[in-house]
Amino acid sequence: MDDEQQQLHTEQKRMGAFMLTIMWILFLIILMFFFDGFLKEQHNPNQVTNAYTDSDNFKEVRLQRNREGHYLSSGTINNTTVIFLLDTGATNVVIPFHIAEKIGLKTGQKTHSVTANGTVSTYATRLDRISIGTIEIREVGASINPNTHEGVILLGMTFLKHLDFTQRGNTLTLRQYVE
Repeated sequence: MDDEQQQLHTEQKRMGAFMLTIMWILFLIILMFFFDGFLKEQHNPNQVTNAYTDSDNFKEVRLQRNREGHYLSSGTINNTTVIFLLDTGATNVVIPFHIAEKIGLKTGQKTHSVTANGTVSTYATRLDRISIGTIEIREVGASINPNTHEGVILLGMTFLKHLDFTQRGNTLTLRQYVE
């Protein structure tokens, strides 16, 4: 093999190694996007809610339990998309301060709330509208908690008291009767 052929052969090997490297990088990027979506679905299996409306009688949303045994759901507060963690043990809807700022909520009177981590200072606020799927409640009392940096909002009894809810297996059904 002369020098020119050997140089061409070396260049082809280099190009092949480069293409193989690019292929592996693309494969890993695709895999990363796939698993990112998979993990989000495991954390919040209710990113798109399973809603049903009986126009004469009720609105219904069915939520699936996540891997940790919690019910999370995408929804909105005042037309801003958020993630809720349904919590029947929470008196109020509790919003972390950084999310309240994003939504544009105003802090009201300073209050104290008893949490699993002790007593914390919170601020009262009022929400124009909260919705999950087809269920919507207006004028809901809430608390803004500056002491948490979680990315979810506790959906407490100031919202849930307006609904009937039933748990069967890994499904929680929320039902709002139309008046």
